[in-house]
Amino acid sequence: MNHFRKILLFAKPYVRYAWLNTLFNILYAVFNILTVLSFLPVLSILFKTDTKVYEKPIYSGLSNSFDYLKNSFYFEITHYIEEKGVLAALGIICIVCAILFFFKNLFRFLASYELAFLTNGIVRDLRNQLYEKIVRLPISYFSQKRKGDIISRMTADVEAVQVSFLSSLETVIREPLTILITLIMMFSMSAQLTLFVFIMLPVSGFFISAIGKKLKSKSMKAQEESGRFLSFIEETLTGLRVIKGFNAEEKMERKFNNSTHLFSRLMTNVNQRQYAASPTSEFLGALTIISILWFGGKLVLSNNSHLDAPSFFTYIGLFYSVLNPAKAISNAVSKIQKGDASAQRILKILHTENNIKETENPVENHNFENEIVFKNISFKYQDEYVLKNFSLTIPKGKTVALVGQSGSGKSTLANLITRFYDVNEGTIAIDGINIKDFSKKALRSLMGIVTQDSILFNATVHENLALGVEKSTTDAIFSAAKIANAHAFIEDLPEEYNTNIGDNGNRLSGGQKQRLSIARAVLKNPPIMILDEATSALDTESEQLVQNALEKMMENRTSMVIAHRLSTIQKADTIVVLHKGEISEQGTHEELIAKKGTYYNLVNMQAL
Repeated sequence: MNHFRKILLFAKPYVRYAWLNTLFNILYAVFNILTVLSFLPVLSILFKTDTKVYEKPIYSGLSNSFDYLKNSFYFEITHYIEEKGVLAALGIICIVCAILFFFKNLFRFLASYELAFLTNGIVRDLRNQLYEKIVRLPISYFSQKRKGDIISRMTADVEAVQVSFLSSLETVIREPLTILITLIMMFSMSAQLTLFVFIMLPVSGFFISAIGKKLKSKSMKAQEESGRFLSFIEETLTGLRVIKGFNAEEKMERKFNNSTHLFSRLMTNVNQRQYAASPTSEFLGALTIISILWFGGKLVLSNNSHLDAPSFFTYIGLFYSVLNPAKAISNAVSKIQKGDASAQRILKILHTENNIKETENPVENHNFENEIVFKNISFKYQDEYVLKNFSLTIPKGKTVALVGQSGSGKSTLANLITRFYDVNEGTIAIDGINIKDFSKKALRSLMGIVTQDSILFNATVHENLALGVEKSTTDAIFSAAKIANAHAFIEDLPEEYNTNIGDNGNRLSGGQKQRLSIARAVLKNPPIMILDEATSALDTESEQLVQNALEKMMENRTSMVIAHRLSTIQKADTIVVLHKGEISEQGTHEELIAKKGTYYNLVNMQAL
């Protein structure tokens, strides 16, 4: 229930709908009791009980309120019977019953109508906050999580919260009100019989609550397994070519089937416990009714109570008005126990601390003027340092290339300067300002990034290019595309710049996707460019087009180029050779070739 309360904090913007829902539920509860009480005179007439009242009753306190209301009603009916006859009175009572039932159901509808705004608003805000949190969490968070599990939390878990928590919200509000008002009326009818009911109900409640206690742990395991097989689906769709190429269909099917089998077993267990709650509560309710019939029957037959037969049957009707809400609350608690696991998984993401923090008054705007300085930085992803005591200065307008074996720390430097990760030791400064003193938005606005994998979105060419800018003119987009050697092939597309390029740009070739990535960076027009092996995955022809585009893009900009193909960085102002997180050589292409060291050997190996 603790997680249920935390989810309800999302209801604050919709408190107006909550109050209206409560108001209509109170009115529903009142009319619900009146519909039951309205049958009392009908029963009296049918049983031919002498209930004629000729003197108007006087109100003598809350304890006798039921008798006052009953006798007042009988006083009016007596006069009507004297004037119009019994059948006419019966007709009027039936019309009153119909009106009461109409208003009861009207208020029930209005309560649910207002609740729809509340629940759907909570679900929308929950999804929005989840998405906002996910896009703002550091990259390190996602290196430890399965994508499918995160998708499961945003879809299946939010849906489970809507079905289990929020669908139970009205029950939690309405049914206790109905029970409270009904019990007050029952107590006014017969205090002795109502005290007997108070003894019986907790016994029933104990057995009902025992069923739902294990739902939470089973539901948590089921939701985790749901995340696992969603990950299988995501991995399968991403790696379908590899699966088919290695004839691994059956192997992947077995893994998926094992996961769905476990999920099915867990959900069967959860559902069986859930389904047990309703019949158990109904059986216990029937036993309680039988006990009340026995105890109440004794009171009526003993003539020691003012409770007559019609009043006793009305009392039984009122008790049913308690029994159904109690059963609904039992089912709601069972649902909440099941949804608690999903709420816990959602709240775990929302409460995850972002370790890439900003200072209290960060730098919001800065024009890059002088240099970027890496000073004695060290960094490790887990236990082993990837960079050790690394220092490097990149003057404004210069191109620095980073080369070295895989795992030497080249891409890590790109992750650190953009603050996707924070250094463990040392500082990175831009114009003497520690990058931790910038707001993340201000820091990243200074940089354009082109990676080895061209990350494009299922949208139009125009939308992909304009990703990093608030407003862009057609001329600016055309100009950026021309610099990236992309304008010509875009014009050949069916709808040119309004062509949808498919999921991850799969309607384009590798070279075309990379040129769009470059055009996107050019349109952003940042003073600093970071190129992370931007041509390593391309064929020779595409590489030449992309390399030409990169060279045009880097003109008059400060660039940090991480290169796999050494032929692409020969014009760099400085080439830095990394080995196990440390600088082994540094200089221009000609200087390093003349040294005949590590760089010379790497160039010869690639030439060979």
